[in-house]
Amino acid sequence: MDAQLPDVEAGRRFYGELFGWTFEDQPQGTVRALKDGKPVASLAHKTDGRLPTVWTVSFTTPDAEALCRRIRAAGGQVVSPPAPFGDLGVTALVTDPEGAVFSLWQPGTTPGFGRRHEPGAFAWVQLYTRDTDTANAFYGGLFRDALFGPDADPDFGRAPVSDVFAAEMPPHFLVHFAVEDVDAGLREVTRLGGRVQVPPFETSYGTAAVVTDNQGASFALLHR
Repeated sequence: MDAQLPDVEAGRRFYGELFGWTFEDQPQGTVRALKDGKPVASLAHKTDGRLPTVWTVSFTTPDAEALCRRIRAAGGQVVSPPAPFGDLGVTALVTDPEGAVFSLWQPGTTPGFGRRHEPGAFAWVQLYTRDTDTANAFYGGLFRDALFGPDADPDFGRAPVSDVFAAEMPPHFLVHFAVEDVDAGLREVTRLGGRVQVPPFETSYGTAAVVTDNQGASFALLHR
């Protein structure tokens, strides 16, 4: 997952203090975030001020070109076609039929998360959608084995937009970072200049709260 931010240095300070991340440079002016030396996320400079300041989740695929064809056939769109990201992998930016944006990642030297399901690392991603039937068909068709296969243990759920957000909120993905204490995490977010968007609430996958960083990118804190 990666954050598109107006000020990457400010992002390094915010997330470095919040999650204890360190950083290293990577291709195309982005930085990789590390937790205890293992990759957990990337921060990138938002080159167009008209674009939203957001966190974007990537789904791994062995063949980004083939998956883009399937996305188009299923009613989604390809915003940015597959392109190499140094020797780390191949990335593409796509949307589902309702316009929720996500990325594809075809691994090169970097397979994906080095750490997850622990404090300061990825824990869950939730799709907020207006048409749950369409979302079920679309993602169930693209990622059937990962979601429903015999060994499936997905970190991916979906809910109607109105469950947490205002009904006018567009369909979107919300990335969740694991924390040991949600209330303590909210105090730290506020101290660092972020804000609480949705206070703690109970879900089937844990206690979550939605926040924004000090540049407006939304994410969630999650204790399971």
